[in-house]
Amino acid sequence: MFAFVTNIHPTADIHPSSSIPASTKVWNYSQIRENVTIGENCVIGRNVYIGPGVVIGDNCKIQNNALIYEPAVINDGVFIGPAVVLTNDKQPRAINRDGSVKSVRDWYPVGVTIGAGASIGANSVCVAPIEIGEWSAIGANSVVTRDVLANEMVTGNPARSRGVSKY
Repeated sequence: MFAFVTNIHPTADIHPSSSIPASTKVWNYSQIRENVTIGENCVIGRNVYIGPGVVIGDNCKIQNNALIYEPAVINDGVFIGPAVVLTNDKQPRAINRDGSVKSVRDWYPVGVTIGAGASIGANSVCVAPIEIGEWSAIGANSVVTRDVLANEMVTGNPARSRGVSKY
């Protein structure tokens, strides 16, 4: 067992341009890239990746091995389960049709926006660009390819509505 000297584990890789309040905990081996803003009282689990410019609200919990790619926006009180992926490329390719390697000029990042109080179950993938509504729930192992309404529960691959979120 280890003890934090601060709320950021010494093995975490935090870019100096990111903003993380003292009330937020960042566990071991997580990487937080440039210009990330994280709110108060959050928990960032082990081995989490948070891409450049991502914004995370207050009181969020991001579980181990989650991948949060830019330009994601996560509002207050969101739960992101273990191994969840928020993507950022609608048409991912390594090369262009002419065989040339894709560069930054060939790519237009799109994000996932998550409303306050939403919950995303373990091992789910959210394919950007989408919006996940407030207090919605996404079941474990779901692949979300469309917007999720506020208070809606979705599950499956592709994720489909299962009614109203009960919590």
